[in-house]
Amino acid sequence: MGLPMCRLVMRVLRTGQMRGWKMQVGWSLRVEARQMPPFNACRFCPDQSVIMNVLIWNCRGALKPNFQDYIRELFRSHNPAILVVMETHIGGVRAREITDRLPFENAIHTNTIGLAGGLWMLWNSGRVDVTHLASTEQEIHAIVKVSNSDSNWLLSAIYASPRSAEREILWNNLNKTADLHDMPWVIARDFNEPLTGKDKFGARPVSVSRSLLFKDCLDKCNMIDIGFTGARFTWTNKRPLQTLIQERIDRFFVNPRWCLLFPNAKVTHLNRCHSDHCPVLLDMQPRPFVGRKRPFRFQSCWLSDPSFPRVVSQAWHPNSSLFEAIKVFTEDAAKWNRLNFGNIFDKKKSIMARLNGIQKVVSVRPSNSLLNLESELQRKLEVVLTQEEEF
Repeated sequence: MGLPMCRLVMRVLRTGQMRGWKMQVGWSLRVEARQMPPFNACRFCPDQSVIMNVLIWNCRGALKPNFQDYIRELFRSHNPAILVVMETHIGGVRAREITDRLPFENAIHTNTIGLAGGLWMLWNSGRVDVTHLASTEQEIHAIVKVSNSDSNWLLSAIYASPRSAEREILWNNLNKTADLHDMPWVIARDFNEPLTGKDKFGARPVSVSRSLLFKDCLDKCNMIDIGFTGARFTWTNKRPLQTLIQERIDRFFVNPRWCLLFPNAKVTHLNRCHSDHCPVLLDMQPRPFVGRKRPFRFQSCWLSDPSFPRVVSQAWHPNSSLFEAIKVFTEDAAKWNRLNFGNIFDKKKSIMARLNGIQKVVSVRPSNSLLNLESELQRKLEVVLTQEEEF
């Protein structure tokens, strides 16, 4: 809790002006709470510079009402050093206006392909240095240097056009990139093309001619697939079983030099929410979770609860020092938060876990009952996330 906020709370407590306290203090508290860093970026937490990961997501439109909220949720949950957003449908000044409101300091945008496409690369310079090399409507190429290390590698973010002629231009550009750069290389992309028959469920079989062109490009670039965990498919048309189509088209490829640099890297297909594509996470130095006590952080949602002023008033005693009052307040507020708001966060965690399990099963043995249950859980998740944002 910042010093200005402490002063505001203590002033209200000392003067006993609890009436209208939300009007006098609430907005200042709300502003301060929003300005505080997220938990996993807290300066009192262990050094985050060794955590290096890249997250890609085809959002199917950055003007959706919940787009910015979900980007913040991905940031809180996975703390990506670099985020690649595909098919934003927005470029130019409008794209800059949106990315300026997201929790990233820097951004590269491409132009859209008519009303389709749109590719953004976002990052925070405290963890990585990104040097922009070149970009087209379908690709962004950049050199990434991890902070506090000597490692440099090439990152190519791709949104492949669904049109074959434009995709052929993309394959040629990637082949030229391979000729120009002999360094560790990652290709992160929505290919709009399954590679093999195993990467598709439903509808017509994979086109042999198009998949051969795809594979030929990967071979010339010396790219390999390091596998994944999570549901098999990254995209679905969200139709009933009779017309259901699922494909694995969002993926990472790396070259052998990059594998030597990050031998323990892994790819995870995350839960699919807010889009028909799931986010895909490349974690370069995965580490086992080590539980640690979460530092205290004031939550702006507390201001909406009429019982919160009592928690504040009970923390102050005439003979107490400011330090003692803050200590009592943080302990009491943490307990009160678990009782009043913990159920919302537990509910979100439970829904996400159920979605993860259902999406894994649907990718192997789909059924109408499971598809209906997935849709129902998606709706429940939207409600919970809206409640969480309002709080």
